Amino acid sequence: MASEESFGVLVHHRGSIKTKTRSGVKFTDKDPLCIVVKPTTSYDDLVRSVLMKLGLEGAKRVKKFFYRIPITVLQDTVKYDCFTIGSDEDLQVMGSNRNATTEAVAAGSSSRPAVASSSVPVYEPAVEPVASPSFAVDLNDGVGDVVGSVDILPNALQGVPPVGVGDGVLGDVEEDDVEPDMIEDDSGDEVGATEPALVVGHSVGFGARDAEGTAGLTEFQVGQQFQDKDEALLSVKTYSIRRRVQYKVVESDHRRYVGKCSEFGNGCTWLIRLSLWKRKGIWEVKQYNGPHTCLATSISSDHRSLDYHVISAFVMPMVRADASVSIKVLLNATAAHFGFRPTYRRVWMAKQKAIALVYGDWDESYNELPRWVLGVQLTMPGTVAILRTSPVRVSGQVDESQAFFHRLFWTFPPLIQAFLHCKPLVSIDGTHLYGKYGGTLLIAIAQDGNSNILPVAFALVEGENAESWSFFLSHLRQHVTPQPGLLVISDRHNGIKAALEAPDGGWLPPSAYRAFCIRHVAANFSLTFKGKDARRLLVNAAYAKTEVEFDYWFDILRSEDPAMCEWANRIDYSLWTQHRDEGRRFGHMTTNISECVNSILKGVRNLPVCSLVKATYGRLAELFVRKGREAEAQMGTGQQFSQYLVKCIEANLKNSRCFTVTLYDRDNSEFTVAETTPTGSFSLGTYRVSLASQTCDCGYFQALHFPCQHALACCAYSRVTWSSYVHSVYQISSVFRVYQMGFTPPIPEGFWPPYDGPTVIPDPAKRR
Repeated sequence: MASEESFGVLVHHRGSIKTKTRSGVKFTDKDPLCIVVKPTTSYDDLVRSVLMKLGLEGAKRVKKFFYRIPITVLQDTVKYDCFTIGSDEDLQVMGSNRNATTEAVAAGSSSRPAVASSSVPVYEPAVEPVASPSFAVDLNDGVGDVVGSVDILPNALQGVPPVGVGDGVLGDVEEDDVEPDMIEDDSGDEVGATEPALVVGHSVGFGARDAEGTAGLTEFQVGQQFQDKDEALLSVKTYSIRRRVQYKVVESDHRRYVGKCSEFGNGCTWLIRLSLWKRKGIWEVKQYNGPHTCLATSISSDHRSLDYHVISAFVMPMVRADASVSIKVLLNATAAHFGFRPTYRRVWMAKQKAIALVYGDWDESYNELPRWVLGVQLTMPGTVAILRTSPVRVSGQVDESQAFFHRLFWTFPPLIQAFLHCKPLVSIDGTHLYGKYGGTLLIAIAQDGNSNILPVAFALVEGENAESWSFFLSHLRQHVTPQPGLLVISDRHNGIKAALEAPDGGWLPPSAYRAFCIRHVAANFSLTFKGKDARRLLVNAAYAKTEVEFDYWFDILRSEDPAMCEWANRIDYSLWTQHRDEGRRFGHMTTNISECVNSILKGVRNLPVCSLVKATYGRLAELFVRKGREAEAQMGTGQQFSQYLVKCIEANLKNSRCFTVTLYDRDNSEFTVAETTPTGSFSLGTYRVSLASQTCDCGYFQALHFPCQHALACCAYSRVTWSSYVHSVYQISSVFRVYQMGFTPPIPEGFWPPYDGPTVIPDPAKRR
């Protein structure tokens, strides 16, 4: 052997294995064999020891043992080769590799070929793996072969089934970080739905070690005290998980709790009895028989005690630090810490419980909204918060004491003032809520002259439909965006279309204009026409700032497939192309919803509703302070324009040196500019520029509302400053005024006005 240490082997034979269950493979024999392999042990000695221990020497024989060795580790997967142990040399190789991170190969019949290699997810173990491997020996029923398998699993991987054993091992894990709208019911939390592995274990047996090794797990003591029953149960469950044993509850009520090992009476005497000490209100261990004297009787990728209460306690710090942490991350962390892989649904429930403990109860949060409305209006007079409820009917009669939450619109005075100094456009979009109850968060997003996004109004609604969008847009128009000539950027949702086209909504031209988000248009396009190249051509055509450039990309698209152009032509050009928008977009082609959620509203979609609306107040208050200080500092250094504009002008100035300028009308400032060196992939060669009308054949001047490279060349030729041709929204003074009105520190909830209306409750139909 390469190592001088002995290691133990646990042996189960085929005749002792029962059928697979949801909780794992069950072994009927109560005393799995333990064989010590020494450095001097030969392969024949190992085979002889196995058969002697089983009392089958001469009746059956061992043909092969199988062992997996890792050959490649890539980011989140590890590949294995199957190694056959059939000689002394093979046994030495196995001994020298037993500290490696490997996974068990399920024992098969002697006629079934071994799998050459596979890949499974790998999770970083919390501690170093125990050095001792374990075998599972499979005896054929007749005078046949013994087929075995060997595994060495780190603690974080124990219980994870090998590839090919069962199905749905990772079926509970969502591949995307975005949580699904519906969480499927797996018919119970206490039993995992994943299939079992056939082999897990180390030298001391299945039930006698924990994530820190056997010596590192502290046993319970009589007189040991806990603050409450939940803490006591969490301790018992965690102990059971780390010991890798199962226990059953004999008695549990508000005064006492009794648990026994699942093998109590079959060789194990483990028992714990806890009682409530009424005078102190604490729970205490009154009786304890431990530690366990049994070996584990089931092996599974899941553990019955690893319920969502235990997982919630473990993931609490991660959820507290980031409420948007994905279920996949929490699931992987749980598997790495406990060595068992729970279901996706159970981890989802654990996260909801952790969020409720940190941010408030999910159901009670709805009833806090009316008081929040009163409190925030007292804190900041001028705050607009409109709550709508729907009646609760019991046996056909309206219950006046309570009402279902329906919709909420809200905005704050600083946002209303800020929009007056932003670009004259607003993006609207919706995003799903990911908490215990479903729903949609609608957001209106503005943009200042420094290309900073700013949400200016919100609404919580039941979903995206004509009624909910009409509710949001009517209040948005009334309270935040009354300016004429406004542009609204949105997707092509029929509910938005109906709300914007309502005769009395105030969103019809010339009061307001509509444009489509090109990201949504391209996504719809991709549903019919596959391939990134086609989508790229459509997007390039949409971003084109001149009709000539649009035709250039559209002709290429037509050569690919005329049906693509026919699809695009069914949408009015003014709604999705930049060259037909008359400069209303200011170059913005998307709704910016993703950027807004990630940079300002990160995590709010995972919170209870009242915590969500409170978070918008706090996040925006911080944003206004930070952006206001930045703008004030830039004004203090004498800057006239925003950093965004300065960078654009600097880039344009570099290219303006490659032009030849010809003046045609000094009074009207009409020029032609010839490119001596092409400055882009698409070039007209010669451009007409009018400084008086602020236009250029390249389209940039009128689309972005500041001088393009050709206009800058004309300014230099005429010896006039370019700053007079910049839209006022880009001035640093305008950016500062966006954030000039700050937020008021919130009044403590204890001073909020009382609310005496019906109790607001969540609609049970919206529960996810």
